[in-house]
Amino acid sequence: MTTPIAAPSRLSAWLTRAADSDVWHSFKQSPSAIISAAITLLIVLGAVCAPLVAPHNPFDLASLNIMDANTPPAWAEEGSASFLLGTDDQGRDVLSAILYGSRVSLLVGFASVLFSMVLGVTLGLISGYAGGRVDSFIMRVADVQLSFPAILVALLIDGVARGLLPRDMHNDLAIYVLVFAIGISGWVQYARTVRGSTLVERNKEYVQAARLIGIRPFTILRRHILPNVMGPVLVIATIHLAVAIITEATLSFLGVGVPPTAPSLGTLIRIGNSYLFSGMWWISIFPGIALVMLVLSVNLLGDWLRDALNPKLR
Repeated sequence: MTTPIAAPSRLSAWLTRAADSDVWHSFKQSPSAIISAAITLLIVLGAVCAPLVAPHNPFDLASLNIMDANTPPAWAEEGSASFLLGTDDQGRDVLSAILYGSRVSLLVGFASVLFSMVLGVTLGLISGYAGGRVDSFIMRVADVQLSFPAILVALLIDGVARGLLPRDMHNDLAIYVLVFAIGISGWVQYARTVRGSTLVERNKEYVQAARLIGIRPFTILRRHILPNVMGPVLVIATIHLAVAIITEATLSFLGVGVPPTAPSLGTLIRIGNSYLFSGMWWISIFPGIALVMLVLSVNLLGDWLRDALNPKLR
């Protein structure tokens, strides 16, 4: 009988602690963080609820009318109120395409950041705790990867994966290949940061005590060291999300990203770029503005979170 009451009480206690925390106080005192969070939340909600809020389904071929192609924005002389931001060469509503394209960009961004974080944190914990040859090997691999730009690593992995996979499976597995390529290109920052924190934490008294009583290394890493190194990891993940979205947009713009049947913001920009000098600027400009707003707001949130979690600035 006490279980249904205990859960809300724990939730209310957690909310009370969160409202009284230094991070929440810092958030309320930062106008840029509030505006960035609002813009990010608006874009994420628009992407998640795209089937509900989009005026049209831009990928439903039965609903497209070629006579609506290249319609300018609604405020232009030949614009239509049915297409607020105009249409592309196929008659697809640009606003609806942006909402649906944001879903793909955010999906690839979040998935690749999660993959990078899990891989980097795991290797960083192992490297910092084990030391010796294991540490040297993992860090030398990280040093080699750092000598190449992230976009070049992602291009290389994407090209190798497409060469190994059958051609008829490229479109079906394109998003998975993209997530893997971007994830592999970004694990080094997590590994190096976690390794440095683990080197400090493993020599502290609570870790030494855990070793003396016979706790296994995996349990020590999971229960004791990992929670103490997650602060910098969250900051890196927030900033890396913007980098991952930009990387995905770059790959899609170059034609090696997601297929046109499930376009992201980068694919929409690439499609509109062909018509940019033909007077149909809205096909490329509006997806570009949406991409800039998303990346800029996430970057500003990452900068605020870095300052909020820095004890020297409190």
